[in-house]
Amino acid sequence: MDRPFAETFAQLLKARFPLLHLETYEEQRALHRIGAVAGHTDLVRIARPVWSWTLTGGLVNPGGETRSGTNRATDALRAVQRLEEPAVFVFRDLHPHFQDAEVVRLLRDIAEAFRSGRHPRTLVLMSPTSQLPVELAKDVTMVDFPLPGADERRALLDAMIRSNGRLRVDLDASGLERFAAAAAGLTVREAENAFARAMVNSPVLDLTGLDVVHEVKRQIVRKSGLLDFISADVVLEDVGGLEKLKSWLVKRNGSWLADAADYGLPAPRGVLITGVPGCGKSLTAKAMAAAWNLPLLRFDIGKVFSGLVGSSEHNMRTTLRVAEALAPCVLWIDEIEKGFAGASGGDSGTSTRVFGTFLTWMQEKRLPVFVAATANDSQGLPSELLRKGRFDETFFVDLPSRAERTAVWRVHLRRAMRHPRAAGSPQLAIGDDMLTELAGLTDGYTGAEIEQAVVAALFDAYSERRALRRDDLVRAVMSIVPLSVTQAERIGALRDWARVRAVSASGDENWGLAER
Repeated sequence: MDRPFAETFAQLLKARFPLLHLETYEEQRALHRIGAVAGHTDLVRIARPVWSWTLTGGLVNPGGETRSGTNRATDALRAVQRLEEPAVFVFRDLHPHFQDAEVVRLLRDIAEAFRSGRHPRTLVLMSPTSQLPVELAKDVTMVDFPLPGADERRALLDAMIRSNGRLRVDLDASGLERFAAAAAGLTVREAENAFARAMVNSPVLDLTGLDVVHEVKRQIVRKSGLLDFISADVVLEDVGGLEKLKSWLVKRNGSWLADAADYGLPAPRGVLITGVPGCGKSLTAKAMAAAWNLPLLRFDIGKVFSGLVGSSEHNMRTTLRVAEALAPCVLWIDEIEKGFAGASGGDSGTSTRVFGTFLTWMQEKRLPVFVAATANDSQGLPSELLRKGRFDETFFVDLPSRAERTAVWRVHLRRAMRHPRAAGSPQLAIGDDMLTELAGLTDGYTGAEIEQAVVAALFDAYSERRALRRDDLVRAVMSIVPLSVTQAERIGALRDWARVRAVSASGDENWGLAER
């Protein structure tokens, strides 16, 4: 039994709250929990038999007998109102009838009758939506019904493995925990379906089966319409340089698991990566999700805002709920400063309220949703976002050093040489001397500019239907005017801001006052 839900629900029954509302898709699981609490005399003092009502089945007593003539909502509510005995009544299909004034009036009459009645009675409205008529706002108490917890998911996984005798399991205790954790945010039925697909997808159950579980979660994201599920097809080795940032991420791999909690470690909240555009901030966000084997969700804050009054705040809450449903996951917010540009006011307070909802969630969230936020204009970031407790760390990504440019050249040239026609025969020799030369020629270039130099060189070689040459690369480099020239003042201002507020992503020991 879920202890927080059981304790809360028992208190409400003992206090004789007349109308409760549970927002859930898991009707049978919720009914089982309600029955367990209502029949537990140590929790509620007086046992309450549980009646249930559906549009198709009518009002059914605890013995499974249907009371005739109760398929219509109004008839069932009148029958409940007349029943004078301790009971809990669970109505599962009532929300489509909330537009009916008679139904709303009956619910208000029931609330008054249950408050003043001799026997303890409670009516529970169960539905997949939290929308209630305004007339019932003061009579109905909302009760959170949690999704399956870690123990329940692990028990389900273990039971399914035991029942599948021909399945070979190539997972240790940590791997099984990862599998169970991957199903966080799913209902029991969804988790069961995800585990079953992973088991039939291969005769061996190993960590590759996590992709199947993530595919089920991808469906949840698509239905929300507010988040994008991104396939993280890069790894940390694809990020040239930024060694301190990569080391920081590697150390936190698995820190959302129970083993880390037993060690006394909290789940990481997130990281803010600021710096010069084109130097690998977004690439790092993608790579960390792949390195941690977690789903990557891209959050476009612009989708939150809409023309209807109050809908923007609702969209933000829905987005955060979906992200928590997919926990553990990485929530990637690209160019966060643009999304909250109006947080200081100017739009009737909508941006301020949406921003406040996000900040409160960042501070109070308990589920492992790791926020990876990137920003090009760090000076435009609201000060509230930079306060300690929002993010675990703020990193600044500067123009790559010579060593980092060498690493970036190596990554992109090796990727180009994977294609036989571009590599030619014999292949272009990517030796230390060549990389050192190219790194020297690209002083002040961003990683994105180096990547585009390789692409431009490949186009030159393709136009003549030949292999890539060194001269193609040199010519492409010379044709680019780097950002460090066109935006020199802006980059200088970014560095000045970051010296006392951020940690160097490259690990430059002479960086600034904020260096750890």
